[in-house]
Amino acid sequence: MRSALCPMRGFVMSRVFRALEKAEEEKKQKEKEKPSLKVFEEKTVLKKEAPTLKFPKEKIGEIKALELPSKEEVPVLIAPPDSFAAEEFRKLKTQIFQRLPNSPHSILIASATPQEGKTMVAVNLAMAISEEIHRKAILIDADLRKPGIHLEKNKSAKGLSNYLSDGAPLSEILINSEVENLRIITAGSPTRKPSELIGSKRMGELMKSLSEQGENTYVIIDSSPIISTTEPTLLSKMVDGIILVVMADRTPRESIQRSIKSIDRQKVIGVVLNQIDLKRSSYYSKYYNKYYRK
Repeated sequence: MRSALCPMRGFVMSRVFRALEKAEEEKKQKEKEKPSLKVFEEKTVLKKEAPTLKFPKEKIGEIKALELPSKEEVPVLIAPPDSFAAEEFRKLKTQIFQRLPNSPHSILIASATPQEGKTMVAVNLAMAISEEIHRKAILIDADLRKPGIHLEKNKSAKGLSNYLSDGAPLSEILINSEVENLRIITAGSPTRKPSELIGSKRMGELMKSLSEQGENTYVIIDSSPIISTTEPTLLSKMVDGIILVVMADRTPRESIQRSIKSIDRQKVIGVVLNQIDLKRSSYYSKYYNKYYRK
């Protein structure tokens, strides 16, 4: 199987649409539909069979989803280090750093509409980067309207909104995670002016400050949906690259076109086509488990 992050400089929309059409055709052939995976949801109930999250081979490969634990709130969905899913995110990381001429040090993970999997991609890409000894990752939850990254032990901790509106120092919002090379900035306290804060001079100063953390430090930003909010448009001007996450069986192509027009399209480096059912996906998952778990 050829697994690659499709370069998007001079983005060709037809490639995405062909993949979407293929997904729709495969869906019609199914007798039953598989449930969609919600990355963060309240009152999650553990199911016997976990839904699958997959990417088309034209883009990044396929990823097998994880089971969600039964609890009131799922703070974050992270692939176990030795899982098939984690390996696919390592492939995504490799495509970004080795196939692109200039590796972006700040990447915005965006989607046209809510619940397309952008937060899950942001979290696990940051995890994959932080696994490397010589690389560090900073994960920022810039969705001030509906934050998706929560830390149970730091629910009242200051975050991005506090830095932007209250003048909290960077040292107070940059949280060291349990992963050695991964630091996190949560959304912070609720705010009624998210677009004003994201578009503020102080946000630009924050991005500049983080870019000065060293050439081996990479910033991954999770944002609000592109079509319904203005923040992704503002953030697209502050980052080196953008990865667009698309839900194959749900996102209309008109929404994709609108979202591309709303952001700096020259910075779009790739697309993750989510919820694709590949006929051979189970084969690769079984092969991985057989090879690595002898």
